[in-house]
Amino acid sequence: MIKSMTGYGKGESTHEGGRFVVEVRCVNHRYGEVTVKLPRALMQFENEIKKRVAERLVRGKIDVFIQVENAVSLGVPTANLPLARGYLKAFTSIKEALGLEGEVKLSLIACQRDVVTVAAEAEATLEEIPPELVVALEDALRRVDEMRLFEGESLYADFQKRREVLAQLIAKVGARSPLVVQEYAQRLKERIGQLLTEGNVPEERLAVEVALLADKCDVTEELVRLESHLRQFDETLNSGEPVGRKLDFLLQEINREVNTTGSKANDAQMAALVVELKAELEKIREQVQNIE
Repeated sequence: MIKSMTGYGKGESTHEGGRFVVEVRCVNHRYGEVTVKLPRALMQFENEIKKRVAERLVRGKIDVFIQVENAVSLGVPTANLPLARGYLKAFTSIKEALGLEGEVKLSLIACQRDVVTVAAEAEATLEEIPPELVVALEDALRRVDEMRLFEGESLYADFQKRREVLAQLIAKVGARSPLVVQEYAQRLKERIGQLLTEGNVPEERLAVEVALLADKCDVTEELVRLESHLRQFDETLNSGEPVGRKLDFLLQEINREVNTTGSKANDAQMAALVVELKAELEKIREQVQNIE
């Protein structure tokens, strides 16, 4: 079953009184691009996390957000005393200059940026990615995959419906094609006959020339290729693999054959059918951009 490239999933896992929270968001993209945002204490696991995500989500722009909540032991708080003294001096100067009462409290200084930071513990304590983080990540990826699969089912149904419309239109083109050739040949024969009324051209030679010229508007080869591309479309759609790029390529090939058909068949009815075909193809191509 095909999958959409759009999805969201959230996973959580507790650890020593704290909690890992992982969010994964995926949107359409031509290739597979993974971006991970995580705490400094987990930076050494960024590549491993990207690898795990890429194994599950082949295509799309994927953003992974990892948070460590509460008291998970991933680092130790450190006080920046010179910075704290600077804030104390600055706040005291403001108080005196404005004639304000009260003391400059610790809570005011401590909440200033970078006064207290959490530095990573010794790397020996985090040589391997925390298993609880893996649990949260896998849970988030599973939920993303479920959403992508659910949306993929809707896209699959839409593709099947539009594929039938394409097949019906191609069948109409096929039914009209022999008549177009016959009508063109007749018009051509009449026109050449008018031009050569005073000449001495053998009837057999005239018939051969008319047949050769009329063959230029025959779209039998294009119809055969269109039917072949439709079969490939069906096989690809049901392959169970990521097929977005392959389907996009097949649609380009189908569009090329449709354009050739329209240019060869100088016929109003065929032109109308070609317009309908191109409109359906455009709708399918828009949807194909959404699948993995």
